[in-house]
Amino acid sequence: MRKLITFLVAIALLLPQKSKAQNNTAAIAGAAAGIVAIGAGIIASIDNMKERAELKATEHILMYRPELKNFTLKTLDFDGKKLKDMSSVSVITYKIQEFTPADNRRLLGKKQVLFGFTSYGWISEQGIDFNRVQWFLIDKDEWINMMVAYAKVSSAEKNESTLKQKISSGLIVNKGVKIDGKLVVPFYKLDDDMYLTTDYSEDMKLVYNEKSLGIFLKKTMNLVQIGRDDLIKTHEFLID
Repeated sequence: MRKLITFLVAIALLLPQKSKAQNNTAAIAGAAAGIVAIGAGIIASIDNMKERAELKATEHILMYRPELKNFTLKTLDFDGKKLKDMSSVSVITYKIQEFTPADNRRLLGKKQVLFGFTSYGWISEQGIDFNRVQWFLIDKDEWINMMVAYAKVSSAEKNESTLKQKISSGLIVNKGVKIDGKLVVPFYKLDDDMYLTTDYSEDMKLVYNEKSLGIFLKKTMNLVQIGRDDLIKTHEFLID
């Protein structure tokens, strides 16, 4: 936005010298006001999309997860997103935690993560098309199983018990599994056009290509990626 303001100011300064100074000032002020209005509109649009996405996620839980009676639901990864980047978002992540209401407090319970995997065209001029979103609810045990399967195909370590112990104690990053900042399970180094895959379930394959955790959704035949930051946030939330 700063670049745009600078550009408009430069144009105003290049206006014919015959124009009065007060007209130039008015033009600059008008342009700046327009930019502020556009910026406010963009922020409002992102906030509106976040609210709609959270509402749809809540409706999914209410409809398909009746066992969840009392829960909190917060979006993990909308913060910092730009409007132009939203159409390329491949997964929206929600933190869900059960709780028991008590006097002036909540007794917190089981944690889960709801993934909303998007497909091409999920955001258009008409808004968000939630028919292009697939939902998967994953708890701590399922997450560890996924990470073990992912690390098993991405590294030379094939012992599932060893991987489970290290993953439960550390973090999954692009280069492997880290514990206290030390790389304890290094992942293979691959070129951008090389892929390692494992058939994880009837719904998905896990894909590694040294960029991020890739998930191939069999139903829609879409390959989506969970970025490093979201991978770490999800891991830290589920494995406290």
